Amino acid sequence: MPELYLLDPSPAPVWAPFQFSRPVAECRAGAWLIRERWEAIADASATAVFAAPHLHAFVEDGAPPVRAQEPVHGPALIGRSDFAPAGVPPDLPAGPARLVNEDETVGWWVPTGSVWTGATAEGEPVELEGVRLHGAFDLVTALEHLLVGDVADFLREGGDPIPEGSIVLGEPHEVVLLGAAVEPGVVFDTRQGAIVLEQHSYVCSGSRLQGPLYVGPGTEILGGSVGGSALGARCKVRGELTASVFFGYGNKAHEGFVGHSIIGRWANLGAGTTTSNLKNTYGAVRLDVAGTRIETGRQFLGTLVGDHAKTAIGTLFPTGAVVGMGANVFGAANAPKDIPPFAWGDSGNRVSLDGFLTTARRVMPRRAVEVTEAVAAALTAAHRFGTEA
Repeated sequence: MPELYLLDPSPAPVWAPFQFSRPVAECRAGAWLIRERWEAIADASATAVFAAPHLHAFVEDGAPPVRAQEPVHGPALIGRSDFAPAGVPPDLPAGPARLVNEDETVGWWVPTGSVWTGATAEGEPVELEGVRLHGAFDLVTALEHLLVGDVADFLREGGDPIPEGSIVLGEPHEVVLLGAAVEPGVVFDTRQGAIVLEQHSYVCSGSRLQGPLYVGPGTEILGGSVGGSALGARCKVRGELTASVFFGYGNKAHEGFVGHSIIGRWANLGAGTTTSNLKNTYGAVRLDVAGTRIETGRQFLGTLVGDHAKTAIGTLFPTGAVVGMGANVFGAANAPKDIPPFAWGDSGNRVSLDGFLTTARRVMPRRAVEVTEAVAAALTAAHRFGTEA
């Protein structure tokens, strides 16, 4: 079995706000993390991620070590983290090969006896399906392209019977319950895709779920309309949510509209937090990150919310807002378009390292995650990088 390595892009404004705290490989593209998508292609767990030094302390359940790029001896597969593969594993030749998508190299096959020393245009091209990511905003693009197929893959698993009192619009067999609890009165609409509820997830009465939808283990949907989205583990969601991604452990337990947005781990959206996902001109959305203007080419794009960021009640985000890691958004109902990492309201100050760690030690154990020395070291490295950027 070959080893699998993932090659992260260098930190750049297009990867804000997630570049401060996690490898791109650990971002969610469709129902799965990019790393998990590569693991399915390689049929192997990732050995390591090659990424920037501030991420070498990164630690999270299931994530491989993060370290500096190094030569890789075959047999091995190296995948670019800015590509989300899909489909079936490719047929690999006996000799070295490049994995390509639309004529762009997105990975490398290193057979036994060969050594990979870095990105190269050499090797036999082997086509690989998937979505090229040009920045964090393209995680929404990946959701649109991949989620229908991701949730359809669960149909072969069957699942638990649909509880009495549920209402199904569309095909009942496309509601896949894998140990989830559902209160009476929930509406399942599968006319645009399947709905998957993983183990220990919970859906309250009055919720309307619209496929395609993936709900991860332990996530709670507390009411409202939720659809076209991928929710990682142990999230809480209420209100109107459409075409959005929660990495995991995110909190939107109150009303408010979130659309075409990416919500990082441990982010908390205060009651009434609302995103704009369409400009009044219906034109393409631009991002502004630390003085850099980024053309996304997307007509629909909401807010990119970094890990551990928090918003006050009633916060209103403009189209294409970026909220840095660990930022506390308060002080004005209409939030600015670019909020630096660890911002403390609109004061111009930053959250101190001690204050950030103190809050993390209060928040994370509430969902049974201990802030170990290793976790604290990862958060410290992210804080240092974010406040120096």
